[in-house]
Amino acid sequence: MVNIIVELSKYLMILLMGIYTFSCFSIFAHNYESEQKWILIRQNVLMFLLQLTAYVVMYLKKDDPKILTLYAASAGFLLAVILLYRILYPKVSKLIVNNMCMLLCIGMIMLTRLEEENAIKQLIFAAVGVVIGLVVPVVIRKLDRLKDWGYMYAGAGILALVLVAVLAEVSGGAKLGFTIAGFGIQPSEFVKILFVFFVAANLNRSLEFKNIVITTALAAAHVLILVLSTDLGTALILFVVYLVMLYTATRQPLYVAAGLGGGSVAAVLAYHLFAHIQVRVAAWKDPFATYSDGGYQVAQSLFAIGTGSWFGMGLGNGRPFDIPVRESDFVFSVICEEFGVIFGICLIFVLMSSFILFMDISTRSRKLFNKLLCLGFGVCFLFQVFLSIGGVTKFIPSTGVTIPLVSYGGTSVISTLIIFNIIQGLHMLADSEEEEYEHIKAQESEKQYTRQNNRKNQ
Repeated sequence: MVNIIVELSKYLMILLMGIYTFSCFSIFAHNYESEQKWILIRQNVLMFLLQLTAYVVMYLKKDDPKILTLYAASAGFLLAVILLYRILYPKVSKLIVNNMCMLLCIGMIMLTRLEEENAIKQLIFAAVGVVIGLVVPVVIRKLDRLKDWGYMYAGAGILALVLVAVLAEVSGGAKLGFTIAGFGIQPSEFVKILFVFFVAANLNRSLEFKNIVITTALAAAHVLILVLSTDLGTALILFVVYLVMLYTATRQPLYVAAGLGGGSVAAVLAYHLFAHIQVRVAAWKDPFATYSDGGYQVAQSLFAIGTGSWFGMGLGNGRPFDIPVRESDFVFSVICEEFGVIFGICLIFVLMSSFILFMDISTRSRKLFNKLLCLGFGVCFLFQVFLSIGGVTKFIPSTGVTIPLVSYGGTSVISTLIIFNIIQGLHMLADSEEEEYEHIKAQESEKQYTRQNNRKNQ
């Protein structure tokens, strides 16, 4: 009987995820607020049904009361998040809130399936992230001087990276962070936030060549320290984010060409200097030929995705423990094995939906600093997804990057929730700017109409 329920549940969860994903894009076809409101409520219902189905299946498979406790805690947490945003910030983008909650929901389901202790830790970190995040929109809206602290952001970011490079222990071939009281802390996740603020602030201050040279030198210092720590994933993210922000601010293709040329040379040098990079490139080229020497995890990832096929093996029926770092770097492989490739594609589209919303806020922002912030965080988010999923599917060499809010990682979850809330603050600012602009236009139209009437009367 349990096997039948598991088999049927995988189709139900794919259906629920598919409808949710479709609604992420169909909502833009509805112009009326009342219609959008019902779509957003429907998304919440779909998410809670997906969560309930997954936890019921896991309970039936394991017969572990802890699973029911985790379900109650995670469901209560997600409900609290949705209600808090609606009460405290009625004007936030509710679609971004829904996507944030859906990604957290999928992450909690997978961590409960893999390791209940990690699921508990993830829930604690998510709660901390939400508490911090709820303050962020107020700071973004009220603190005008954020755009004046460019060098402070750069100094804090470089100092944090230097401390990691000098003091952190090597883990998985790279120096990533510290372990305090059993919790891993990865400063580079917060440095990404400081880096985007630094670049936006400096480019907002001046687009003169001298300032661009200084900004580029400081950005290169961030990337160089990360390369020396062999944290290649974060280094690539910061590199791409800087190039996109620089081009958007200056509209000079020459800067991008120079950046790509310099980056290509640096990549070749890094390949010859670091054995760790050579192993990953060899594993990417042919993971099966290097199965016992670096290619094992990529090969197991491909096995898992292929085994899952379109509809998956069913939650609890896969072999995720054959995949190293399954709860963080390779969680997408586990999702595809148990939920199916269709579910995995839907997850990618939900992530893409969030990126599109970030870009929409960027285009609506009238101040260059706000525009660059949205753009930088959007590119950071999208490129992180690309590196993570591209690595586990052998599209690119694995870089050890996680899927935002889905993969296990306390620092990553907190920093991503802060980014989502920065975007929410910028969304509310963009709405305020639009309302102010429309008000000014209405006043000018009224004055023009009055002047025309006065001329007619004369």
